[in-house]
Amino acid sequence: MTTETKSAPPSTKSQVLRSFDVADFPALNGLEEEWRFTPLKRLGELVTASRLTGVAPVVEHGELPVGVAVKHVDEAEAVLTPFDRISALAYGSAAGVTLIEVAPETSTDEAIVVRVLGKGGDAAAARTVLRVGAFAKVTVILEQTGTALLADNVEVVLGDSAQLTFVTLAEWDAGAVQAQHVRFRVGKDARVQHVQVALGGDLVRQYTSVEYTGRGGDAELWGLYFADAGQHFEHRQLVDHSVPDCRSYVGYRGALQGSSAKTVWVGDVLIRATATGTDTYEINRNLVLTDGAIAHSVPNLEIETGEVVGAGHASATGRFDDEQLFYLMARGITEGEARKLVVRGFFAELINKIPVEELRSRLGDAIEARLAEAGA
Repeated sequence: MTTETKSAPPSTKSQVLRSFDVADFPALNGLEEEWRFTPLKRLGELVTASRLTGVAPVVEHGELPVGVAVKHVDEAEAVLTPFDRISALAYGSAAGVTLIEVAPETSTDEAIVVRVLGKGGDAAAARTVLRVGAFAKVTVILEQTGTALLADNVEVVLGDSAQLTFVTLAEWDAGAVQAQHVRFRVGKDARVQHVQVALGGDLVRQYTSVEYTGRGGDAELWGLYFADAGQHFEHRQLVDHSVPDCRSYVGYRGALQGSSAKTVWVGDVLIRATATGTDTYEINRNLVLTDGAIAHSVPNLEIETGEVVGAGHASATGRFDDEQLFYLMARGITEGEARKLVVRGFFAELINKIPVEELRSRLGDAIEARLAEAGA
């Protein structure tokens, strides 16, 4: 099924090929703009295969509050029409769907935790659909651990006036490889806050896209990543403003340490001619802790109307602030402890976006442990 095909390269993000059929996408060679930063060889079969036959990770959850259901189903209505080869491959290869449903007007302070546990084996595909009913208010945490070679799609639909805090945590074991697309469809006056955390795995490439279906939609995309020696973390966003009077904010922060640690952040915001009254901003900040680490940061804005509330972007990559270290060390704090304080402060705003104290504490401890392992 192909909804749009172009014989010439697209000149705008709105013109890119979209299809459920992996055969409609040309083979990847690494020269494409969307893939030029990605080490394709490390993706293995996720790049070369026409179908994935491995066993998908196991999905687990604890007791669920009233109004929330998690189940495995054979099919679910598509939220995302893929616009890259691996996302289409995941659609065609996934054996069923993990469906998370939140009934309309459900409101719970208890976080819904869904755990995805990779068991290794051959390259696999998975699909998760999260549907949040109108006027519901929930927090959902998707924890991804274990090992896998995985292509997966996560599709999220918010009904009108729904409120969702969605935390995705990639804490894969060493050697795991993941290429993931997270898609949000935001209803009228609905609000989503997505916190995307990447700490584990060999290569994790996460693409997040947003579309609006009614006025007043609000999407905040926050990201935290910490790449160690040899790790490749890549985050891309496409926020597609096609509806008037909607808002988006993208704020990603990353730290890198160790030889050949590499991160990529590419933020795309498209404001179509119909999207008058749009208010959007995106920013990426990277902290390079050691020599040999490389951070790529590319913010992009594509604006087709001048009738916007605001539209901007920013990017900054640098090393430790020597003045901050001096200030702390002058007060009797050792250099190693001072570095931990600076890094934890760098991530504090994003960690505090997570409304679960136990998880906030766990992430803070994980960051400090990583610094300690490097002798900071």
